[in-house]
Amino acid sequence: MPRVISGDAEIAYQTLGSGSPIVLLHPFPANHEFWLPIAERLATHHQLILPDLRGHGDSEIGEGPATMDKHAADVAKVCDDAGVGRGIFAGVSIGGYTLFEFWRKFRERVSALILCNTKAQADTAEARAARLKSAEDVLKGGPEQFIESMIPKLIGATTRETRPDLVERARNMMKKMSAEDISQVQQGMAVRADSVATLKTINVPTLVVAGDEDGLTPVADAELMRQNLAKCELRVLNHAGHYGVFEQHKAAATVMQEFLGSLRIGKA
Repeated sequence: MPRVISGDAEIAYQTLGSGSPIVLLHPFPANHEFWLPIAERLATHHQLILPDLRGHGDSEIGEGPATMDKHAADVAKVCDDAGVGRGIFAGVSIGGYTLFEFWRKFRERVSALILCNTKAQADTAEARAARLKSAEDVLKGGPEQFIESMIPKLIGATTRETRPDLVERARNMMKKMSAEDISQVQQGMAVRADSVATLKTINVPTLVVAGDEDGLTPVADAELMRQNLAKCELRVLNHAGHYGVFEQHKAAATVMQEFLGSLRIGKA
């Protein structure tokens, strides 16, 4: 995997395919492999850039909380290194949080957005306190305990019941994060800015994808984004949790391909 220095961390990424570029940002606590089932289909017409976000996969965490500002700067560095001047950006969960910050800083580089299983609101005071406590607890209890506690929240009930192979693949991705990685990423998410007002500034075509079994970012959060985005299409995946585009990758790929096919965007 190519690597690029961004601030105080080395960021790893993978590229696949050729054509107009799409940057795919995975959720916490996964890595770029999250996108591989979909990438096989998208790579036939697009150049795909799949970073491991700071602290995930093979990317270093750096010093201090992994803030959205750092993640956005990392993505810009990856794009520079991969030769992407302007492209389509897709993000799941923390990938979406990163894209809101990326839009605020680098909107000229964005031709379209795909926001999956994410939300524009910042953490509530209660959610922030719980996230910061989790960031402390993982340093004491270790990553294994944290990962097992997260799987029921991240993976939909249908997938957990019918696709143990996908659950195990997700678990293996998560295991690449250390306790320190998890803690500093959690701290960064806890202090992220509210992005509801940012939605009204987004003037590029946007696809919002939700999962009907997602308890972390439910369909109501996706609907809030749809109501505030100027050029938005909302699609809901059935039998899909927070990792919906991984769990239902065939349906997700179809939805994304339909959206991409509707765009009139030239190569960057």
